[in-house]
Amino acid sequence: MQDEPTPTELIKAVADFLRSEITPAIKGHNAFKLRVGINALDLVTRQLALAEMSDTAEAARLKQLLGVDGSLMELNRALSDKIANGEVDRTTPGLSEHLWQSTMDKLAVDQPNYASYKRELDK
Repeated sequence: MQDEPTPTELIKAVADFLRSEITPAIKGHNAFKLRVGINALDLVTRQLALAEMSDTAEAARLKQLLGVDGSLMELNRALSDKIANGEVDRTTPGLSEHLWQSTMDKLAVDQPNYASYKRELDK
């Protein structure tokens, strides 16, 4: 166990520093590349904060849906295979809900400012 600051706090501090102190001084294509880097740091921060909980929930839904155990990757592969083989489709109980929640969880990390995502959160 390490002392503070946590990895998340460090990444956020670097992103905030780059955003507030460095971005105003950079122009042109380098400013674009800097924004890409800041966005990547922000994404990693969200992933560290949200991934474990959403991965655990996704695995639990998949285990219930498929009736088997395995790693998240194995369970997703099994679901993909069942969909591809026609064993599972949109009428399968729980499938649509699982896919929807998995999509929302991924958007929370990858694109939390996406307009459609925000609209769905407000429902």
